Amino acid sequence: MKPENTIRYKSKKFAVRIVRVYRYLTLEKHEYVMSKQLLRCGTSIGANIAESECAISRNDFVSKVYIALKECSETAYWLELLLETDYLNKNQFQSLYNDCMEMKKMMQATTRTMTAGKQL
Repeated sequence: MKPENTIRYKSKKFAVRIVRVYRYLTLEKHEYVMSKQLLRCGTSIGANIAESECAISRNDFVSKVYIALKECSETAYWLELLLETDYLNKNQFQSLYNDCMEMKKMMQATTRTMTAGKQL
């Protein structure tokens, strides 16, 4: 598998984009509350994926991926709210949202595979 097809790669690239959107929202739009929430959860996805790589057990690995998945869902929420309050335009939103949903599907597949037939 090519590195750019991995959740680790995608989540880090996504975090970089989130940091840039945060800068845009604070400097250009003067929005500080929702953008901070987006920054926290949007960058947390990759941090939890990175942490999962050093898991001490299968359960620990799955737990970290689940946390990243939850952060991904929260990120989607904040992106939707920023769109609906006109802080992001449709193009800005769609690009980030599509990437977020792609990562979400990857993490769902991972957790499904890791927990198939297993009791955690």
